[in-house]
Amino acid sequence: MQFNISKEFLGQIEELIHQKNDQELAVLLNDLHHADLAEIFEELNTIEATYIFKILDSEKSAEILMELEENLREKILKGLSAKEIAEELDELDTDDAADIIAELPQSKKEEVISELEDVEHAKDIVDLLRYQEHTAGGLMGKELVKVNENWNVLTCVKEMRSQAEHVTRVHSIYVVDDENRLKGRLSLKDLLTTSTKTPISEVYIPKVTFVKVDDEDVEVARIMQKYDLEAIPVVDELGRLVGRITIDDILDVIEQRDTEDIHKFGGTEGLDLSYTQTTLGELVRKRATWLIILFLGEMLTASAMGYYELELSKALVLGLFIPLIISSGGNSGSQAASLIIRAMALKELQLSDWWYVMKKEILSGLLLGSILGIIGFIRIMVWQQSGIYNYGEHWFWIAISVSFSLVAIVLWGTLTGSLVPFVLRKIGLDPATASAPFVATLVDVTGLIIYFSISALFLSGKLL
Repeated sequence: MQFNISKEFLGQIEELIHQKNDQELAVLLNDLHHADLAEIFEELNTIEATYIFKILDSEKSAEILMELEENLREKILKGLSAKEIAEELDELDTDDAADIIAELPQSKKEEVISELEDVEHAKDIVDLLRYQEHTAGGLMGKELVKVNENWNVLTCVKEMRSQAEHVTRVHSIYVVDDENRLKGRLSLKDLLTTSTKTPISEVYIPKVTFVKVDDEDVEVARIMQKYDLEAIPVVDELGRLVGRITIDDILDVIEQRDTEDIHKFGGTEGLDLSYTQTTLGELVRKRATWLIILFLGEMLTASAMGYYELELSKALVLGLFIPLIISSGGNSGSQAASLIIRAMALKELQLSDWWYVMKKEILSGLLLGSILGIIGFIRIMVWQQSGIYNYGEHWFWIAISVSFSLVAIVLWGTLTGSLVPFVLRKIGLDPATASAPFVATLVDVTGLIIYFSISALFLSGKLL
């Protein structure tokens, strides 16, 4: 059953904190899942959250740390001594512990590491801290089960029992040689159904998907998604097994990557914290840059309309359809950009596929533009014939101008939206960077030129 926080429940917690009734608080909260407790912490002030944190058992409170928003975690950690933080980290996997230590001030990092009780655990954490944040090395944990290719099944089982005590979840058993180089993986089924005297070399699977320590985390996520893996081994430049990455770590990477792409696609920098945790000043700063750039771009629309001022003065009716024309082009461009960017993110399209995309989008643009063009023509005709609005004696040619303009502008918007991500990727930028608003702005300006040029072609000698 899903846990929901009620005002009454929060009030009960706050009252027990005020009374300093630690025993009842522990009874009330210890049976809750750590993710639910993290939600409760977010509803309390820092002093109350820290108070509860200190009375919970260290295994529970350590798990809560990883669920908290970064700024609240930072505030709670400030209220703890180096020894208290170390006690929490002793309960965490090495990758999670390393992430928390990385957030601490440099002076406190050394203090906390020196307070860790498990020397091997401390060494593993220090080792992980040397890897870059957004790499496989920065993402991996040291906890894993490995066996030597020269052992037999019985020796492996004994060794696995010893190693598994320090591993929360055993996703895979990795096989290494005497130099700790990754050789393959071992199936639990084969291990349990094979004679205890059988050499491991006869039963392990030599083909195993792995990543290197310096591979980007998004590439690790792509590989694990592609091969439907719950865990993946990590090797160094010499092929030695140094860690493993589990699916829960990858889910965080996927969420962060998709969130950043959505922010960029909408024309804003990625938020470092959640929307609710981001300050007003930071929110404005993240959005202002692209908004100013796009505003300056839209000023060209006014310049384009000024250039066609004479045509507008002769045929004011053309101005009625400007919002219709430029919005259709911008919408078609944003659609195309969304499809291409997502296909690029999923590795469905490479730079070399640009011509394939162009051919496909030309046909799409023509068909979509024709659909809108026909609807536009019918709309003008119905309004004219029913008397809803009088477009004048040349209404037919106005309708033709609008229809052909819609075909041309939707085609142009579609081509622009599909081409801009390729251009951004070619020059080394993220294709998601403000693609939709940038495409819409570009099509707004050029769409007016297309519209008035086509109108001049059909209405010359009539209205113009």
